[in-house]
Amino acid sequence: MKILIAEDEKALQTSIKTFLEKDAHVCETASDYEEALYRISLYDYDMVLLDINLLNGSGLDVLKQLKKSRSEAGVIIISANNSLDNKLEGLDLGADDYITKPFHLAELNSRIKAVLRRGKFGGNEELQFQEITIQTRSKTVFVEERPIELTRKEYDLLVFFITNEGRVLSKEIIAEHLWGDQSDMLDNFDFIYVHINNLRKKLGRASHYIQTAYGSGYIFKSA
Repeated sequence: MKILIAEDEKALQTSIKTFLEKDAHVCETASDYEEALYRISLYDYDMVLLDINLLNGSGLDVLKQLKKSRSEAGVIIISANNSLDNKLEGLDLGADDYITKPFHLAELNSRIKAVLRRGKFGGNEELQFQEITIQTRSKTVFVEERPIELTRKEYDLLVFFITNEGRVLSKEIIAEHLWGDQSDMLDNFDFIYVHINNLRKKLGRASHYIQTAYGSGYIFKSA
């Protein structure tokens, strides 16, 4: 999934990013209040890890802006402050969880997965669309109960399509979701065609759900 790490401690920011990227997440970072505001205004994230005490501002104000813009991103507050008042304020503003420094990265990762399951998959570890079944914990995919082998990018692309069913996704949005900031350095979107064509081949008879929206991008729908 696509995650923003808004954390002003550079060492911790780097540790979180490195750890989460091993689990195939696309991670972007913000070190201060203004940068965090800029990024949430520019991109749609699945998850925002939000330090309360950002440079030049409060993470709670970033959270307020997320909710004002009706963002569907999950939010986990990170803070060195174990104050119950701060914790309750963050949760009252709409945060999904709260973790206090210091913490184990494995615990943070488990909390991220739990929030994502509640938000994206309604608390389930299985995502179903017609004859396609996705086991989100093991990242395995079945078509008509037959397992298919997908690369990490193909898996991410399929989940992105299904969780955005009926929505036209531009090539730019797909590239930004799969590659984050690195998508800005790409000369063209040929790699998207390659991944989508490969995914269609592997889906077999279920490939017709991926439809081309001419001049716009792609749309995933049953009819």
